[in-house]
Amino acid sequence: MRCHTIDYEIFGNDMQLVEIELDPAETVIAEAGAMNWMDDGITFEAKMGDGSQPDKGLLGGLLDVGKRVLTGESIFMTHFTNAGAGKKRAAFAAPYPGKIVPLDMDKLGGEIICQKDAFLCAALGTEVSIAFNQKLGAGFFGGEGFILQRLRGDGMAFVHAGGTIVEKQLTGETLRVDTGCIVGFTPGIDYSIERAGGLKSMFFGGEGLFLATLKGTGTVYLQSLPFSRLADRVISSAPSIGGSDKGEGSVLGGLGRMLDGR
Repeated sequence: MRCHTIDYEIFGNDMQLVEIELDPAETVIAEAGAMNWMDDGITFEAKMGDGSQPDKGLLGGLLDVGKRVLTGESIFMTHFTNAGAGKKRAAFAAPYPGKIVPLDMDKLGGEIICQKDAFLCAALGTEVSIAFNQKLGAGFFGGEGFILQRLRGDGMAFVHAGGTIVEKQLTGETLRVDTGCIVGFTPGIDYSIERAGGLKSMFFGGEGLFLATLKGTGTVYLQSLPFSRLADRVISSAPSIGGSDKGEGSVLGGLGRMLDGR
């Protein structure tokens, strides 16, 4: 497997985007809707599949579509190709604030397993598939369910996550993590779940009922602000559908907002 060799530059701090530089005839694949802008001369086409194995045939293409449906992503991926002369650039970003992690797949052993909505874009030749979590406990309670994304290749791939991203190298030790804070890990890491202490800690500790355990030798990427946690906080702070107002942050509540014109 040889992926296209692409150059890149990441812009921003808390709401990042990645700008990919393509030589003539080079291609980058991306999730549908991830593109922000591109130079004139870059053509794009929505395809069923990542293009890593162009000779799969109809049956193989339909199988890829089924896998995409299971991950909850669009059944199409967009292929951006520099069809002009000279270097061209295209920029990509995720639909919510966070950091972009550049992954040199060759240095990671050619494979990484990540949360199912983490993938953003990658050099053509990267295989984007699914990985089933075969442990029932981790599947039901591990935050990511049974289905994770598997990226394979030897080029650059880019994943997106929320908050601050931390890279940890494990050499046999065990790391206990909130289930939503895992971005990805290399195949040498064993992923399972355990109870979050006793019953009182499980129900009133605020850390959820279960924690993920990562053990082995390899690389782990963690995020400080999973999108699900951010969404829960926004929903809990917003006025309810029925129009009630908790008045968070003000002793006057809804009356105070009426007085200042909101």
